Amino acid sequence: MTDLTARLAPAADADVAALRDRLATRAEAEGLLDVRWRVVDSPVGELLLAASDRGLVRVAFAAEGFDAVLATLATALGSRVLRAPRALDPVAGQLEEYFARRRQRFEVAVDLRLSSPFRRRVQEALPGIGFGRTASYAEVAALVGSPGAVRAVGSACATNPVPVVVPCHRVVRSDGAMGGYRGGPEAKRALLALEAA
Repeated sequence: MTDLTARLAPAADADVAALRDRLATRAEAEGLLDVRWRVVDSPVGELLLAASDRGLVRVAFAAEGFDAVLATLATALGSRVLRAPRALDPVAGQLEEYFARRRQRFEVAVDLRLSSPFRRRVQEALPGIGFGRTASYAEVAALVGSPGAVRAVGSACATNPVPVVVPCHRVVRSDGAMGGYRGGPEAKRALLALEAA
């Protein structure tokens, strides 16, 4: 790479980023997006945030493969999927506050239509488990009126499309063991430690 090329590359990158932002803003204003997305850094690694017109529809961990998650969203919700960081600024800001321990509850619209009716019912109940607290899978099953559905509650937590914001990490086994987590055991351990501090 020549010296001139090295000096021009940042300007070209800035131009492309500005063009991408203008495109996203215009598509958003004209109602042309099915899903808007961005990636944010966090103490548990990069997170993909995706939103529909109804609200936050997906939070994905890097280990899930962002391209695969976006392809699934395009199939499920519509092919007009565009990186639109500004549209997700409020969610990104609340996540930053959460990881800095300045926020204990998220105040964003959530779109759970990727979940089946029972899983959605479980996921809607999870924010009722307070910051710094945990509940067992059996307690959550009883809470949603299906005390015998402990495994189904586990499945609802494992497939939660918006982890962290919908706090499935707060659900543990009856013996106190962590249980599984979409982001992996290290992420679950880190989130529980953050809330316990």
